[in-house]
Amino acid sequence: MDNSSYVSYKIEDRSYLSFVKREIHNLLVQAGFSTTRVGEVDIIVSELTSNLIKHAGQGELLYRLGRDEENTEVFEIYCLDNGVGTDDIQRMMRDGVSTTNTLGNGLGAIQRLSNFFQVYSMSGMGTVVVSKNYATPPRLSQKSVHGLDIKALQVNYPGEQVCGDGYEVVRTDQETRIFVGDGLGHGPHAHTAVQEAIAAFRLCTSPSAVEVLRFIHQQVKKTRGLVASVAILNHETKKWSICGIGNISTRLHQGLQYKNYMSHNGIVGMNIPNTMHDFTAEANHFQTIVMCSDGIRTRWELSKYNGLLKYDAGIIASVLFKEHARRNDDMTVLVGKVNY
Repeated sequence: MDNSSYVSYKIEDRSYLSFVKREIHNLLVQAGFSTTRVGEVDIIVSELTSNLIKHAGQGELLYRLGRDEENTEVFEIYCLDNGVGTDDIQRMMRDGVSTTNTLGNGLGAIQRLSNFFQVYSMSGMGTVVVSKNYATPPRLSQKSVHGLDIKALQVNYPGEQVCGDGYEVVRTDQETRIFVGDGLGHGPHAHTAVQEAIAAFRLCTSPSAVEVLRFIHQQVKKTRGLVASVAILNHETKKWSICGIGNISTRLHQGLQYKNYMSHNGIVGMNIPNTMHDFTAEANHFQTIVMCSDGIRTRWELSKYNGLLKYDAGIIASVLFKEHARRNDDMTVLVGKVNY
C-alpha cells in the first residue's frame, strides 16, 4: 500500500487556482499519463476548485500521485470545504441543478471522468469530495480481494518536506497487518525513525501485535524513537490483535457503538513496558477501524455525521481530517472497513 503523504493546498481565492491546476497538470505529464487522461484530470481539478470558490469561498485540496495495492499508478485528489453543505447530495448530483445560476454540470462531469468518485455533505458541516484517476484502468476491486478496505490520509507538518508520521499495510491470504507510527517531533529525524520502524514492521511476521512492537523497538534504538500502534486482522479466525505504545489512537466501530483501545506508556526505541498484552476483538461485517496520530484531535464522534459509515473509507478519513486536524504537527488518519 502506498504510504506517501498528500500535498495540501489551501484555496482562499481565485488567484490560487491557476497555480494549483498547473502543478497538477505538470505532475501528470511528467508521470507519463496520456494526453487524453491529463485533459480529463484538468477538467476534474477545474470543476473541483471552481465549486470550492463558488459554494464555500475557500477550502483545501489534498492530492498525491501514487500506486494502489495492485501497483497501478493512480492520482488521488480530495476537496474539503467548510461551506453550508447540503443534506440532499443526490439532488446536487443531477445535471442542471445549481444554487449559483451556473449550468450545474460540475459534479456530474467529475463523476463521469473519474475512475472512482464519491461526495459527502451535511448541512452546517460542509462537503468533501474524492476523485481517483488511473493512468490505466485498475485490474481488480480491493474489496473483493482482501476483506478489509483501507484508506489513509497523511499530511506533513506545515513547511516540512518529509513526514514524521508513517503507516504501512501488509497483506497475506491469512491476515492484514496495519502499522501507524509517529516519530518524536517532526522533520527529517522523525521521518527516519518512523521509516526504520516501517522497515522492521515489514520483516516481523508474528501474529501478536505486542511481539511486533517489541521487534520494532529493538530495531529502531539508534533513532530518536517514536510512538506506534499495530493492528492485525486474522482473516481465518476473524479476530483482531491490537497493541499500541504512546499516543496513537485506535478505535473499533461496530455501527455507532465503538471501543477505544488504550495504548501503553512508553517510547518505541527508548523505553517500553516489560509487561504488555494484546487486545483482542471479533471482526464483524461492517466493522470500521480508525487509527490516528496525535496530529488529529481525539474527541470526535462519527455519530455526528449522518450516514458517514456507509461511505468509502477514504471519505470517512477525509471528514475526520477536515474536522479534527490540529494543523501544528504531522497528521495521519487511517480507516479500514471490514467487508467479509
